[in-house]
Amino acid sequence: MENDFDKRAEEAAAGLRMLNADRSTLAGAVRVPRVLLAGYGGVAAWYVAAAAAASPGADYEPSGSAWLALVAVLIITYLIQRETGVKFRRMGRRAMVAVAGILAGSLVLFSISLALVSLGIVWAVGLTSLAAFVLATWLSGVAYRSGLDELRA
Repeated sequence: MENDFDKRAEEAAAGLRMLNADRSTLAGAVRVPRVLLAGYGGVAAWYVAAAAAASPGADYEPSGSAWLALVAVLIITYLIQRETGVKFRRMGRRAMVAVAGILAGSLVLFSISLALVSLGIVWAVGLTSLAAFVLATWLSGVAYRSGLDELRA
């Protein structure tokens, strides 16, 4: 009777080791969908570029593009899950910091773009939009790799 318990415990431990190896293999086999991650950068650039159409000042009214940006982010997230076949349950602290960086960076760059438009330097909004694209693409890659690291753990 005591031997049966030891055998079952060893079988369970072997099964857990095999599952952990499978998770690690899966995480190692998943390729980073760079084009879709660049889609996040495109959404950030689009959001920042919307400042060029604004008329900052006392009569400023924000555009509704923030809601469209959110819808675009949700669609890109769905496409990433469909492309890779992986649905992350946990992304990790590094991913949360990266997402917060994307949001904060986009808002700061949008504010800078509004300031540039108010000064009449509308052409410089292209530079802030490019900066938003690069920042969001890079940080979304950081968040994705964090999710893969959490999958391995």
